[in-house]
Amino acid sequence: MIVAFLTLLAAGVVKGAIGSGVPVIVVPIFTMLYNVRVAIALLVVSNLCSNALQVWQYRRHLLPWRFLATFSIAGCAGIVVGTWGLVALSHDTLSLGVAGAIVLYLIIKLLRRKMALSMAWAQRLVLPVGLVGGVLQGAAGMSAPASITFLNAMQLERRVFIGSISVFFCAITVAQIPALLAAGLLNVELTLYSAAAFGVIALGMPLGAALGKRLPYVWFDNLIVLLLASIAVKIITDVFL
Repeated sequence: MIVAFLTLLAAGVVKGAIGSGVPVIVVPIFTMLYNVRVAIALLVVSNLCSNALQVWQYRRHLLPWRFLATFSIAGCAGIVVGTWGLVALSHDTLSLGVAGAIVLYLIIKLLRRKMALSMAWAQRLVLPVGLVGGVLQGAAGMSAPASITFLNAMQLERRVFIGSISVFFCAITVAQIPALLAAGLLNVELTLYSAAAFGVIALGMPLGAALGKRLPYVWFDNLIVLLLASIAVKIITDVFL
């Protein structure tokens, strides 16, 4: 319980600082503590509420709505496919899927440091990237390898990035909730736990927002990279050993 609380609090700090990071931090750790299905269900309320809050806070700093609508609708379609995988696949397969998503995220982050994506190219890629992000979110609880790296590659100003990625996260969570209900993976008890999880995350967000204005982004970035690399190794060894 203490580990879960500290994980949620740390995720809230990172969310407040850089506008993302809750699923990237929480899903891998909760996968080890519980399982992938529980980890995803426990984040639906916090994903919806924390991102809705940031959409409102950064509503004047968003990418064009047509771009965001395409991105979000494609993500919602991907959620349906990903949730089917969440139901059909075994626990070990899903755990390896989370580990694979982490490895993919880390590889893309390293490549992204030398990559810049123009708006013209982003408009061509927005639909397939949104679809892949939705599938990853539905099946592994982490759209980051597609969604976050895509917007990061556009080299957006911090406020534009936070507001825009929050719109995407909000949209796919709205689609994910009925998908989880239909699949029997979300019930009243898990919803209440999810609401409590959001309460913990919300505690850390103001601190993160304050730190994000004062500390370099790279500090948070490197910390997440080290954490995720160690978690991926732990998940893989638990499955095979």
